[in-house]
Amino acid sequence: MSEEPELKVLVVCLGNICRSPMGEAVLADVAKKRGLNVKVDSAGTAGYHVCEEPDERTVAVCKKHKVPINSLARQVKTSDFTQFTHILASDKNNLRDLERIKPSNATAEVRLWGSYLDDQPIPDPYYGGASGFESVFQQVTKLSNAFLDTVLKK
Repeated sequence: MSEEPELKVLVVCLGNICRSPMGEAVLADVAKKRGLNVKVDSAGTAGYHVCEEPDERTVAVCKKHKVPINSLARQVKTSDFTQFTHILASDKNNLRDLERIKPSNATAEVRLWGSYLDDQPIPDPYYGGASGFESVFQQVTKLSNAFLDTVLKK
């Protein structure tokens, strides 16, 4: 493994079945291909889908791109703010929710994931078709690279 500092990253969306498990899988895959030792997990700000597998369209897009995906939905907990070095929100609503529940002893850097590239939110593809999931895949791939490029320069 690389001698880079170990990063512990939590990717967050609303329900933890579409954007964040895809983001978790893609960021872990990009980091592994770069030879980096990065712990990646995902969670939702809401508990709608706790213990559910990712949306089948999320899984299908990851498989199409040969990115391993294996996660069960969970809700963000206060301990996440000290167990992770970075918490990446998929959009501004989730960022607001994270800031609202962030404990005073938080050590994680909490940011909009898009702030590492173009300040764009990751749109929720849940109510759309397969093309929305493909777009999210392309976006989180770019964001994964931008995030790693930025934090490893520090």
